[in-house]
Amino acid sequence: MRSCLFTLALLALSAALLGCRGGPPGTSTTAQSLPDLSGVWLGPEKTLEPPAPMTERGQALFDAARPLYGPRSVPVGDSNDPVTTCDPQGFPRIILLRSPLSAMEFAPTPGKVFQFFQYQRVYREIWTDGRSLPDNPGGAEPGSPDPRWYGYSVGRSDNGEFVVETVGAMETWGDEEGHPHGLGARIEERYRLIDRDTLELVVNINDQEMYQKPFIASKQVFKRGNELSEQLCVPSAALQYLELIAKPAAARPNSR
Repeated sequence: MRSCLFTLALLALSAALLGCRGGPPGTSTTAQSLPDLSGVWLGPEKTLEPPAPMTERGQALFDAARPLYGPRSVPVGDSNDPVTTCDPQGFPRIILLRSPLSAMEFAPTPGKVFQFFQYQRVYREIWTDGRSLPDNPGGAEPGSPDPRWYGYSVGRSDNGEFVVETVGAMETWGDEEGHPHGLGARIEERYRLIDRDTLELVVNINDQEMYQKPFIASKQVFKRGNELSEQLCVPSAALQYLELIAKPAAARPNSR
């Protein structure tokens, strides 16, 4: 009898210790504690909010951009948008794409959530195992991690929302209209299920190098979909189009 009581006590202690590993209530990052966003989501046709006033450097980069979309759009042959040669979208641009390019899918696993994107069939890892974001990505100090096209991301649950923070995204166009983002930018995404088939996303950007204050870059509402289609930018086809069609058309006097 005494042996059975001792065994039961050990089991109870083990269960209690396992329960404590996730941290205090409300901060657990286990897959079970996160909102279930699994499945395919289809984004809207409009994604961008007006940005904050830019710094001098941010404005200079923005003025130099010749985008394919938006109020300052130019023909393909005149554009310097990196995607004309199928460069990666980068971050946060990948989460600011408009329909029909904006479809994405969440696939939660223990310790991290995979976010798959329809355009270019790329994905990112959002770590939910409690790790911290890396310090000073791209810095000159020994051991500083290299920047990445899609940055370093960690996620957590906050009052029913899935909150993702990202740093270390490679410096490139921040969206399809050519708004810049710096290497030191910190981007926060807040995903909230409005109902089973409706997902809200709010994107906040804090980028002191490019903007004079933090701002909301996007407010989007996604609807549930069935599956992702294949949308690829093929470098050989893109270069052939630029050389044979886009650039000759842009060179004609009456093409603008």
